[in-house]
Amino acid sequence: MKTLELISHPAHPPLRVRAVAARVLSHDADWCVLRWKVDGAADLVVPPFAGNRRQDGLWQTTCFELFLEALPLQGEGWVGVSDGDAVRDPSGVGHPTPTPRLGAGAYSEFNFAPSERWAAYDFTGYRTGMAERAMARAPVITPRRGGDVLFCDVAIASATLPPLPWRYGLTAVLEEAGGVKSYWALAHPAEKPDFHDPACLGAWLAAPDDA
Repeated sequence: MKTLELISHPAHPPLRVRAVAARVLSHDADWCVLRWKVDGAADLVVPPFAGNRRQDGLWQTTCFELFLEALPLQGEGWVGVSDGDAVRDPSGVGHPTPTPRLGAGAYSEFNFAPSERWAAYDFTGYRTGMAERAMARAPVITPRRGGDVLFCDVAIASATLPPLPWRYGLTAVLEEAGGVKSYWALAHPAEKPDFHDPACLGAWLAAPDDA
């Protein structure tokens, strides 16, 4: 699956972080596995292990995030990119923009900290109707740091996620020495960092049977 090269918000440049990449490593009936890679992590603030439990406010320091919107695609499944009122598949053919299963504008947010704390929320619209998302099984968070690179792998039980296909975004909040924070996503259309902006959900993942 495609690696997403994230960009930092221009109003909040990093200190020494050079690049952040993220991807869906795999998604099957049992698990969805995500990976973030941070290059230039020498001064990165990595929260120490605090136990695998739900916690709010993880975005206040180094944290990795998934935003997704469940979509009922018609016809064959594919991964594509948004183009105004249509979605274009890899061949360039335009399809009508799908409507979310949970209602117009509904989406979910998942936060994962290197401390192994996590959070999950559902929204009925842009930053509205926020509620904790029920998670029958906690995600498995595995940070690995070597030299100047940090990897963070997250395995989420597929049964706890909205069904495919998705429009999604992988993002990161990175805190470095001295409290310097940078915000990484596929796009930053606003003057302030806002991972909830639909432009940040610029990747698409088809249902397995359609891929």
